[in-house]
Amino acid sequence: MPELSHRRRMLVLAICCMSLLIVSLDNTALNVALPSMQRELHATTSGLQWAIDAYTLVLASLLMLAGSTADRIGRKRVFMAGLVIFTAGSLLCSLAPNLELLVVFRMVQAVGGSMLNPVAMSIITNTFTDPRERARAIGVWGAVVGISMAAGPLAGGLLVESVGWRSIFWVNLPVGLAALLLTLRFVPESRAPRPRRPDPVGQVLVIALFGSLTYAIIEAPEAGLTEVLPFAAVALAALLALLIYEPRRPEPLIDLRFFRSAPFSGATGIAVSAFAALGGFLFLSTLYLQNVRGLDALHAGLWMLPMAAPTLLCAPLSGRLVGTRGPRLPLLIAGAAMTASGLLFALFEAETSDVTLFIGYVLFGVGFGFVNAPITNTAVSGMPRAQAGVAAAVASTSRQLGQTLGVAVIGAVLAAGIGGSGYRDTFVAAARPGWWVLAACGAAVLVLGLLTSGRWAHRTAERTAERLATEEVRQPVGTSA
Repeated sequence: MPELSHRRRMLVLAICCMSLLIVSLDNTALNVALPSMQRELHATTSGLQWAIDAYTLVLASLLMLAGSTADRIGRKRVFMAGLVIFTAGSLLCSLAPNLELLVVFRMVQAVGGSMLNPVAMSIITNTFTDPRERARAIGVWGAVVGISMAAGPLAGGLLVESVGWRSIFWVNLPVGLAALLLTLRFVPESRAPRPRRPDPVGQVLVIALFGSLTYAIIEAPEAGLTEVLPFAAVALAALLALLIYEPRRPEPLIDLRFFRSAPFSGATGIAVSAFAALGGFLFLSTLYLQNVRGLDALHAGLWMLPMAAPTLLCAPLSGRLVGTRGPRLPLLIAGAAMTASGLLFALFEAETSDVTLFIGYVLFGVGFGFVNAPITNTAVSGMPRAQAGVAAAVASTSRQLGQTLGVAVIGAVLAAGIGGSGYRDTFVAAARPGWWVLAACGAAVLVLGLLTSGRWAHRTAERTAERLATEEVRQPVGTSA
């Protein structure tokens, strides 16, 4: 890809951020709409989980395929296709007559979404070649997540109260169309010099692993362990098959060599933990504010601002810290703040007091604001630029898988605790194990950040990058490693 002027690079960054905005805004706004959807579509707790997880599950399953496909046939081409499919899927979601079709259309939406974020990150990585400039660009990228968290609940609440939950999907239509036209005009095409071939067996195994695991977790409280045990067995078999099959592939879907790098492995674990906490936190908060406190969607969205505003403010600060001092400090701040937030709810029932609820939201917002930039920067900075799409897709997959598991696990814990009782009487007690899970996720971010950001970890990243580059040069495409 030719070297671009500073102004053109900023424009490319803005266009890529637009794709992240509509995907993130859609998720955060939809969480506020869950109680309204529950009433209109007569959905159970597991039904609400599927409304969220149908999207994140398909997204997680296809991200790596999208990243490698973009490296092979062109990042701009795949990015534009993603915008078209995501926008069309959003229109279909707004027209869904029942929960079942809404879940199907959310899956269509996710097919397009899988072509957006990892490909956009790959475009950014290949556009901003200077490490410090790239770190700042990723900080801006992370700030967009903060913007979506700040604007999503408020905009979603306003739309739900004034028009209805279906209008949340309408927001994606003009933004998606504008991003498509700007991409066509201003984003340059780029490809990997040595792209990987498709890996259909690996792709099927990934879908089997993620799908069966999520189904087993979500349906366990209602169906019982006996009925979901076969799905858990399928997930385990798919995982073992991936670990055996992928290293034998000359060009695997999941390049397990990446995990020789301690920072890359740490970033993957941190992404799963942090986004599991995010998915569970939003799910619990939305149901509590509306179904227990009795707030309408708009006021519930306003209550989310103490969490969203710190995320918006801390994300660019985290990007600058990563660029100047490395990822350790942002990760330690993130892990400590998220752990403290979870413990506040688990130990002191923070949701029962306005003051402690506010503090718990602020702490979580600070933690999540600091975590995104070091994840992304660590995941792509130690890898060869030729495989930027694959590396970015693994990081994005970790995020979506974490959010999927967070909603599945926390929702299952909540459903098991509530049983046949109403939300209002049993929610606080039923949610307490879920808050402990969220605190554990924050502690995982803290520990992994400490262990995988030291000097020895950076040495493993350097050795991994050197070996990957050497193996790519020595090994012709299509030959065995």
